[in-house]
Amino acid sequence: MKLEGEQKLLRIFIGEQDVWSGAPLYEAIIGAARELGMAGATATRGFMGFGLKAHIHTAKMLELSYDLPIVIEIVDSEENINKLLPKIDEMVKEGLVTMEKVHVILYRADATRPRSKNLTEKKGG
Repeated sequence: MKLEGEQKLLRIFIGEQDVWSGAPLYEAIIGAARELGMAGATATRGFMGFGLKAHIHTAKMLELSYDLPIVIEIVDSEENINKLLPKIDEMVKEGLVTMEKVHVILYRADATRPRSKNLTEKKGG
């Protein structure tokens, strides 16, 4: 897949405890992006944050660390991002979704490494 030049960055801010169909929401979103053949997605756990309700979530205090922020970033063409947006709208009950223009300089994979078959595949198994 060639992905260079002007593209879109979809950024989704959710909570670590958010779920969709019994699975963590971040896993469900990344799975949906993968099913659509998107270029890639990354979920990152934040160590502190707050949202619309202004509740602080932080890894500093054990009692507040149960629902840390998760940010999912997906870079792809606007056309492909637009295919995912209806699913995101359905899945994200609380959170923030943004989209911005990005300039992709380099997107490549090592052609000698095989692609994994599924999201839950483990090494050696």
